Amino acid sequence: MKLATWNVNSLNVRLQQVLDWLAANPVEVLCIQELKLTDDKFPEAAFKEAGYHAVWAGQKTYNGVAIISRMPGTSMVRNIPGYEDPQQRVLALTFPSPEGDVRV
Repeated sequence: MKLATWNVNSLNVRLQQVLDWLAANPVEVLCIQELKLTDDKFPEAAFKEAGYHAVWAGQKTYNGVAIISRMPGTSMVRNIPGYEDPQQRVLALTFPSPEGDVRV
């Protein structure tokens, strides 16, 4: 499984760069940090059009994370269980792989 991570420092500003990078580097999973946008502003349609699934936890101004993937993940966790934090900094999914499930 090919996995990449990218601190985009504003997905609104770098959306086209991210889509271009995914087209040139077809990874199975891309984790994005510092979306800097709210859930309702996430560009889900752009990722669907590119052939990816997207799960996100947005936050205005700072933070916000997303997992962009070729296949849908399972067992989603938003935030650290048992830790109260209003910041959107944690998102996890499980993906199947030939070597066994991978938690991202």
